[in-house]
Amino acid sequence: MSNDRTLTNVENKKTTNFHIPRWNEFPEIDIYLDQLVTYIENYLNPYIGSEETPVITKTMINNYVKQNVIPAPVKKKYSREHIAYLFVICTLKQVYSISNISKLISFAGNVSNLVTSYDQFCLELENAVKSVFNNTEYEITSSTSIEHKLLKSVVLSFAHKLYVERTFSFEYNK
Repeated sequence: MSNDRTLTNVENKKTTNFHIPRWNEFPEIDIYLDQLVTYIENYLNPYIGSEETPVITKTMINNYVKQNVIPAPVKKKYSREHIAYLFVICTLKQVYSISNISKLISFAGNVSNLVTSYDQFCLELENAVKSVFNNTEYEITSSTSIEHKLLKSVVLSFAHKLYVERTFSFEYNK
């Protein structure tokens, strides 16, 4: 494939700078639904959303609460816990069903606490995206625990889907 048919360096650099906020970067106070939607959209829309297809809506969040995928808000306010769940859900729903995402979240919760699991998810997701877009090795070794291997496999599937979509978008929007 020639260079004119691959992602531009600018587009590639933009994607390899993919960042999801860590737990300590979240707002310190609980936020309302409108604020929550805006917060998540600001981070994820440049990568996985569009004007026609938002990353998250109020209706989606309400449905996740009704389906017990995330806890209900307290006095119509959403905490850091909600934000973490929704970043994971919004990212993984690009590749997996809500049912499978719910199972993955439960599994992660059985392995370690929410803060540790969430921050590890962010780190591995960013590493997988960088690896795929830079065409470097993202290693999953046999010595890796089953939990870590599962996490790496999940984020790698997202990274590959993002790469395919970005490449197609670049190809057809020239």
